[in-house]
Amino acid sequence: MRSVLAWFTVRGASFLAAGIVGILAGLILGSDAMISVGVMLICLPVFSALTARRARYQLRCERHIVPPRVAPGHPARVAVRLENVSRISTGLLLAEETIPYSLGARPRYVLNGIERGGAREVSYQLRSDLRGKFVVGPMRVRIADVFGLVELTANFATQNTLTVTPKIVPLTSASVTGSWSSDGEGRTRMTAAAGDDDVIPRAYRDGDELRRVHWRSTARYGELMVRREEQRWQDRAVVILDSRRSAHVGTGPSSSFEFAVSAAASVGVHLARSGLDGHLLTDSGPLAGSAMFEDVLLDALSVVTMSRNHDFARTTAALSTIEGGLLVLVAGRLSADAAREIATARRHGRQGIALLLAVSTWASPPGRSSQDGQAGQDGQHQNGNESRNGRNGRKTTIAAADEERGTAPAPTGETAAAEAILRAGGWQVISIDAATPLGVAWQRLPRYGSYVAPVSPNGPGAQSDLGALPR
Repeated sequence: MRSVLAWFTVRGASFLAAGIVGILAGLILGSDAMISVGVMLICLPVFSALTARRARYQLRCERHIVPPRVAPGHPARVAVRLENVSRISTGLLLAEETIPYSLGARPRYVLNGIERGGAREVSYQLRSDLRGKFVVGPMRVRIADVFGLVELTANFATQNTLTVTPKIVPLTSASVTGSWSSDGEGRTRMTAAAGDDDVIPRAYRDGDELRRVHWRSTARYGELMVRREEQRWQDRAVVILDSRRSAHVGTGPSSSFEFAVSAAASVGVHLARSGLDGHLLTDSGPLAGSAMFEDVLLDALSVVTMSRNHDFARTTAALSTIEGGLLVLVAGRLSADAAREIATARRHGRQGIALLLAVSTWASPPGRSSQDGQAGQDGQHQNGNESRNGRNGRKTTIAAADEERGTAPAPTGETAAAEAILRAGGWQVISIDAATPLGVAWQRLPRYGSYVAPVSPNGPGAQSDLGALPR
């Protein structure tokens, strides 16, 4: 009985109640006219309900989110198309989208019916300041009759996902040279150093250079064959994110963990757009593979959360099975044992870069972190100017001094021990506090150095001149 009454709107239920009251009053007063009016008031919503149920409306819902992946604070447009595939026209439609409460109020629309074979399109915008994956849909449609007495509900199963990525900071390309990606002219890997007798040819593929065609094998097999001893080999990068809960402070977008996630995403996107494939690791193990590195990196970092781990055992175990010439570590608070664990994970021939966060500065009042970080350099910087100009003035003074000297500031006491251990293990280390933008810290990387290439997967003894690499 309750489900039947759910078909009726407030107006329809009022008609039913008025009809019942009219019939009872007519019976008590002996008035046939009141009984007739009561019967008519009851029959009208009942007739509308039977007609609506027999109509068997058939609707089709399609939804598109453009773009499906956005940065925090950027809008995404959602377009919904409702199509009537039944044989009759619909009545009044009340459409309501289902979206997470964190994205705002649910969009609602009133459509004046859809003719047979017709369609209606509605659109709205979604915006989120928090990263994550948000399920949009399904849409709920309520169909009312022409009198507004009956209302039928239809729920569609169609759902879409909106991905809000971490904040991406553009990084200068000066610190990342083409030498990290050995996929270019003159950067080939040799599997055989002998002549034609040692050549193992393979079939020609789209994109192979014609100068690599092995004509003797082509004549023998009747199809284009190329030399296998010269193959393009692309270097790989491994981005390591410290997601331990004990290594970070703060909550929400202003926490040190969110800064670390943004830094890992920015560096990963920067390397991917420089032509490198890669992997994403956390202290819980691998999160993303090398296929479509930028896409899987952003998808993984959109939903990454802090872990309860206390060491990097799973990270070091994964590093032993992943090939890659470049390691980029984004770490929070590192103890001496954790720093040694990471330092020894860098095998010979791998380049290591570590971004160490002075985590305590994220818990300090604004403007205090830079003072703490520069406490050991008061004699070299103009403290009077820093006090008058505030945090912005301090950052400008520090950046100017770094540019003049060509070096980064001394590490804070919080990161000094871990930095010393990592440097002893062959890592290049950058210390970052809450007042230092990621782009400024990234520019502190020295721009020249040599790079010892890892052994090619095509065979031992392979040599390659990869040019200059920051170290």
